[in-house]
This record gives sequence, structure tokens and C-alpha cells, in this order.
Amino acid sequence: MQLDIPAGEFAGYIFDLDGTLINTMPLHYRAWDRAMREAGLPHALDIDHFYALGGVPTRRVAELFGEHYQLDLDPDEVFEAKEAYFTELQSEATLIEPVVAFARKMAPTHPLAIASGGPRVIVEKSLLITGLAPLFQVVVTADDVIHGKPSPDMFLMAAQKMGVPPGQCLVFEDAEPGIKGALAAGMKVVRVPSRT
Repeated sequence: MQLDIPAGEFAGYIFDLDGTLINTMPLHYRAWDRAMREAGLPHALDIDHFYALGGVPTRRVAELFGEHYQLDLDPDEVFEAKEAYFTELQSEATLIEPVVAFARKMAPTHPLAIASGGPRVIVEKSLLITGLAPLFQVVVTADDVIHGKPSPDMFLMAAQKMGVPPGQCLVFEDAEPGIKGALAAGMKVVRVPSRT
């Protein structure tokens, strides 16, 4: 995987987690598929629709799936089931080495932040399991903002907590909602291919 890093000096770096630093998207898909079938979906979850919602807060994804498939479901119940199933699979996650290598290279000299649409308990567990937690001084999750990706709020909060102006941040993202949110925050973006 070749990362296209824009030229210029950046004062801080913000990373999405799932599909950007950690190859968890196939695991999230399996967890969503199981939770949605239990909620009444009679067939496999559409994988393209799943990837199109990458970065959107988990509870909101449950609502969007319900609307898309015209299912009368309780988003909170589906959210809880999905997260429970993902927790069972979490230890299978692998690192996306080129992105992790870049983060490790920058960590000694620059502030690094996570901006993830996942719930804090899951995000922090993923960082611990993979040994990435020490790299990131700031962790912003869906629990910290009212408006998740594609809103810029998560990225602006991460920049503020790092003490870096938004225009001096570089964001690593794999999904369209996150890319839109980072651009709306006035930040440059490195697109990480998550479906390899």
C-alpha cells in the first residue's frame, strides 16, 4: 500500500481507527451482518452499503440500516448486539502497517490523535489490544460529539485537544464520511484504501 502524503509541514496528525490503522472493517461487517439478521434482515447485509457508511457513528448506522431495509428495529438493541459481536472478534484485528509505521515515525515529535466513529469503550480496547494506545495523546470518539462524521466536529475537537490549528493538521481516513468531515474542518487528507 502506497500512501500519498501531501507536501508541506504539519503540526499534528489525526487518524481514523477502523480501516485506517487497524484492519477491522471485515470484522465490523461480520458483526453488523449477524446483528441485522437477528433484527429481521432476511439476507446478507449489502457489503457496499456497509462500506459507504464507514466512519458514521455506530448507533446512527443502526438507524440508517433500519431505514434502508425498511425494518422496524430498535437502534439501541441492534447497536448493543453489534458491539457485543464485534468484541468477540476484536482480537482477530491486524494492523495496517504503512499507516501505523507513519504514526510511529511522527509520534516522538508531533501530537497524534484518534478521531473514530466507534464508541469509546470499543476504540480504547482496540488501541490496547494492538499496542497502539501509547502513540495517541488524544482520543476522540462518537461519545464525545453530538454530530459524528461527516460533520467536522470530531476533527475540530481533536485539533483543539492537541493544541494545533485545524489547517495545520493532516488526517488519515479510509471512508467517505470521514474524508468529508476532515475537509470540512479545513484539513488535508490522506486516503487509506480499506478494501484491499
